[in-house]
Amino acid sequence: MQLEEEDDKEKEENRREEERRRYEEPLEHCSKAENYPCPPKAQPESPVDEMSGTDRQTHTDMHMPHLQLTVWWLLELHIIKIVSSYIIWVSIKEVSLFNYVFLVSWAFALPFSQFRPLASSVCTVWTCVIIVCKMLYQLTSINPSTYSKNCSMPLNYTDAQRSEMAHSLLYSAPVDPANWVGLRKFSPLLENLRNNLLILALLAFEVTIYRHQDLYRMRNNLTTPVTRTVFHDITRQHLDDGILNCAKYFINYFFYKFGLETCFLLAVNVIGQRMDFYAMLHAFGLIVVIYRRRRKAIAEIWPKYSCFLACMLTFQYFVCIGFPPAACKDYPWRFPSSSTDSNVIKWLYFPDFHTKPNPLFLLYDFMLLLCASLQRQVFEEENEAAVRLLAGDNVEICRDLDAASFSQHNPVPDFIHCRSYLDMLKVIMFSYLFWFVLTIIFITGTTRISIFCMGYLVACFYFLLFGGDLLLKPIKSILHYWDFLIAYNVFVITMKNILSILACGYIKVLVTDHCWLIQLFSLACTIKGYSKPEQQTNKQCELPSDEAGIIWDSICFAFLLLQRRVFMSYYFLHVVADIRSSQILASRGAELFQATIVKAVKARIEVEKKSMDLLKRQ
Repeated sequence: MQLEEEDDKEKEENRREEERRRYEEPLEHCSKAENYPCPPKAQPESPVDEMSGTDRQTHTDMHMPHLQLTVWWLLELHIIKIVSSYIIWVSIKEVSLFNYVFLVSWAFALPFSQFRPLASSVCTVWTCVIIVCKMLYQLTSINPSTYSKNCSMPLNYTDAQRSEMAHSLLYSAPVDPANWVGLRKFSPLLENLRNNLLILALLAFEVTIYRHQDLYRMRNNLTTPVTRTVFHDITRQHLDDGILNCAKYFINYFFYKFGLETCFLLAVNVIGQRMDFYAMLHAFGLIVVIYRRRRKAIAEIWPKYSCFLACMLTFQYFVCIGFPPAACKDYPWRFPSSSTDSNVIKWLYFPDFHTKPNPLFLLYDFMLLLCASLQRQVFEEENEAAVRLLAGDNVEICRDLDAASFSQHNPVPDFIHCRSYLDMLKVIMFSYLFWFVLTIIFITGTTRISIFCMGYLVACFYFLLFGGDLLLKPIKSILHYWDFLIAYNVFVITMKNILSILACGYIKVLVTDHCWLIQLFSLACTIKGYSKPEQQTNKQCELPSDEAGIIWDSICFAFLLLQRRVFMSYYFLHVVADIRSSQILASRGAELFQATIVKAVKARIEVEKKSMDLLKRQ
């Protein structure tokens, strides 16, 4: 009996233990419970799904500090771009004398980084002043109609001039002098102060970010990272370790490697978007920089180029502001004795009360200035040993280098035999890009019909004829021909911009008297806002609108720059060495094949000779 009671107690304890386990881990023991069915257990999708609530919270807490540090670091990297871009955008959107202070401050603070703290401080104080002035101007005691001026039109205007100038700012309505400064009546108040309040918030946020980062580094005895990168553990040594590491490297150092080419493309973008007098000045500036050819020589002139862009931006904004209209004085090109067309005034980007300069063009100038400022910083970092150790150097290879003799000393690994997917991408880039660029050149020369396209076709056929032999020449010889092609491309872009004054300013005269000139140079205005001639009924001179512009010239320019970087790369030397090896093997194979044929012919002659001797003996 005692044994039975002990067995019953043991069974009862086992049953209670089993029930306790069911309640504590129900999903783990559902298969053991016959009377307690439960839903099937979901399969975990990741290691985090297998964790309990406490483990998952711990896992999240471990990763949150790292995520926060990354966000703060990204904000520190890009806050200056965000603040300057928004302030310039507000200044361009609301052209006034008040906002001229913003534009001047950041136009020179971007290329000259030592002035950036001063620019932030000046903009903070000036924003507060503008907000107070705008609020005071809303007082009911201030009535603009009491001091607004009515400008009278000159009496010696012709009827055509009167009908045109009726839309001028001077004569269309009473002129409020405060509008030129940047003050106007508006309602509601908060909505119209939104841009200034956002500027103030961004400036405060900028200071917060810098103070937070400085305090964090002081507490943890850290120093500012040498490079402005996202993946701090990725260096130049990881570039050839796979597609993922290669992508991380270019996320870190894309602008470090290709910032100069990006600036050139943005300069061409400014030219194509504007096609006016200041675009022509940008084209001349681009020619001066590209003429230096060598990266080191370009770095020497780059501060002057950045200052040139800053001065251009500030002067153009001053042109957009113009003279105070309350003075009722029109510009000389609007005098009754002047016959200057409105299209010509627009192309020259002159200040005018009738045809106002388009301030949105300054956005493209600012993008170029911002990129040029970043590139100036890259030129400075290239001279630092710590940066070169992490990001690699941007030193150009020797132009007199012989690929065949240097291949065994090449610092980059050989990718010709495609041992990985990254090697396959390298083969596509360094082996076949040259022929793809020739295709782009051919398309650029054939999509339109003008005298400029002839140069592209001649260059394309020349490289198709001698391209294989050209790749085997020293780098200096290759660059000589390629730089000549780039120079022609920039020349075409510049000439199209210069000729745009005919296409946009004097197109009405050309349509009637010089149609051959329109067809020869494919003259047609591609910029909106210009008045076009009326369509003729006989259609004797059609404007080649589809063939105008520099879109294909810009695309060709981008690929020409990319191929030039390929020529200047150590990876390209492996391609040249492979081509030479293939030619040597092909030549050796031809010699062996010829020797085999000669040997067979000699053997055949010997056999025939022996046969003849046998016949003679018989």
